[in-house]
Amino acid sequence: MPYVKARRALGVVLLAAALALPATSVAHAEECKPDDQACLDKEANAKEAKEIEEKQKKNDEAAAKADKDIKAAGEKLKECPPGSSSCMGKLTGGKGADEEQGLKDMTETISTNKPEPGNNAAEAVTSTCASFPGSLPQGSTDPGQSPFPVDQLCSLLGS
Repeated sequence: MPYVKARRALGVVLLAAALALPATSVAHAEECKPDDQACLDKEANAKEAKEIEEKQKKNDEAAAKADKDIKAAGEKLKECPPGSSSCMGKLTGGKGADEEQGLKDMTETISTNKPEPGNNAAEAVTSTCASFPGSLPQGSTDPGQSPFPVDQLCSLLGS
């Protein structure tokens, strides 16, 4: 509640500042001359005041909605006796409903995960020896340039 009060106080200050600005109609037919700084300032102030007023209106609407939501939550809490976890569970959509759904989703993801290649080491070695050298930086596969030549690695792997 202190947050809402602070927002309202800020809104009142902004509105008072906006109303204290010189009142000029943006819609009037007379336009400012390019060298008339006072007139240009008045138009800019009027435009800013209008923007501030619109923002204040939006803030007031949001504050009113937040007040309603807080009051509704307070009413729901009054329905539950202190310490009643079953009642609180009903208010929040069940005890750990989101956590249980997340656990189900993760279990399903893990159980359907099939790492490739499955039970075929020869295929893994062959594909590694065929594609791995191409992923290395230029020159690292040249004989004498690599600290551990790729052909030596592949021979150790049995390919």
